[in-house]
Amino acid sequence: MEKNKNKYSLIIPTYNERLNIALIVYLVFKHLRDVEFEIIVIDDGSPDGTQDVVKQLQQVYGEDRILLRARTRKLGLGTAYSHGLKHASGEFVIIMDADLSHHPKYLPSFIKKQMETGASIVTGTRYVKGGGVHGWTLMRKLTSRGANVLAQTLLWPGVSDLTGSFRLYRRSVLEDVISSCVSKGYVFQMEMIVRASRKGYHIEEVPITFVDRVYGISKLGGSEIVEYLKGLVYLLLTT
Repeated sequence: MEKNKNKYSLIIPTYNERLNIALIVYLVFKHLRDVEFEIIVIDDGSPDGTQDVVKQLQQVYGEDRILLRARTRKLGLGTAYSHGLKHASGEFVIIMDADLSHHPKYLPSFIKKQMETGASIVTGTRYVKGGGVHGWTLMRKLTSRGANVLAQTLLWPGVSDLTGSFRLYRRSVLEDVISSCVSKGYVFQMEMIVRASRKGYHIEEVPITFVDRVYGISKLGGSEIVEYLKGLVYLLLTT
C-alpha cells in the first residue's frame, strides 16, 4: 500500500463485550501496523466489566490510542456514533461491531479501496463475489437476504448490502449523514447508507465474510425485524 498520511478513528460501540473487546483490539493493531489510528470505545454501561477490560487495554496500548468514552445506559447506535465523533481526531471514521463479526483483517482493504477511488464511504458487503456469512442458520440467512432484496427493490440504494455496519466514512460525510437520520436500532444502518446514496456521495464496496458472534448473545430478535419493516416503509416515503 502506498504511504498513507491519513488518520483513522475506529468507533466501536459495546454492551457486554468483555469477552470480545481485547481480542478485537489486538487484531486491529495486528492488521493496521502502518496506519495512524485510534480506537474509540463507546460503552453503554455494560454490567459485565467491559469498561474494566478497556482500561486494562489502555495501560497496554496507551490512552492516546484507545479512548474509553462511556455512557451510563443503552442509548442506541446512532447516538453512539455521534458521541464517538465528538472525540474522533481522524480524517476518516471506521465503524465496526465489537463482537468479532467484523474481522479487522478487512480494514486494509477498506483503506486501500478508499485511497484508490477517493470514495466518501466504503462499506463491507456480504452479497458480492468473495463475501458471505458464516455461522448463521438457514432461516437467518433467508431472513437477511429477503430483507436486503426487499429493500433493494423498493429503495434502489446503489449498494448491495444495506444492513451491514462495517463501514469507512470520510468524517465530514458521516457527520452530515448522521444529522439526517432519525431511525434507531437495526434500521439505522440502512437509513445511513440510503441517505448517503440520495445525497450523491461516492460509495464503494469491499467483500467481507460476516461471522456470527463467537462470545455473547446476539441482539437481533423478532422486534428488530418488525422495526426493519417499519423503517423500510418510512424510507420509502421520505427518500
